[in-house]
Amino acid sequence: MLIGAIDPMEGSLVILPGSGLVALGTFLGQSERRLIAYRVWVFVLIAIGVGALWGFSMVGGFGGNTGRSMWWGVLILPYLIGWSMGIWGPATPRWVPVLGIVVGLWYLVIPVIILMQSRSDPRRPVVPEALIVIGIIGLLTIGGCIGRLRKRVSG
Repeated sequence: MLIGAIDPMEGSLVILPGSGLVALGTFLGQSERRLIAYRVWVFVLIAIGVGALWGFSMVGGFGGNTGRSMWWGVLILPYLIGWSMGIWGPATPRWVPVLGIVVGLWYLVIPVIILMQSRSDPRRPVVPEALIVIGIIGLLTIGGCIGRLRKRVSG
């Protein structure tokens, strides 16, 4: 799930089965019911969001001159939220939230890179709302990972 997050679009093909394997492993490991439910919920969120992501990709996206409102992008949010929850969720090994912080920082850098590229090539369309969402997901991931690491230290 961490490696796929480097490129959220193509990485979704790694993240979706990865989250499914985590949920399956949790179930087969006969973990506590709440942990199984949490991991299955993460998988379901990721599956819904990835389905929307690839579905929109197949029909030409949304916003701009596609005839579909930018609000359709809300259907992709479960993927981003589920991924973040999977990284800082309960019973994750300590190294996962540590690497999650690195990926969260990467999500803060992505909008900056896109803005710099758009300055050098003004024909490149920039969707400020998407850049803001990516940044927020980065901040939430960093916050969740730090919270998980602090909970382990104090608990």
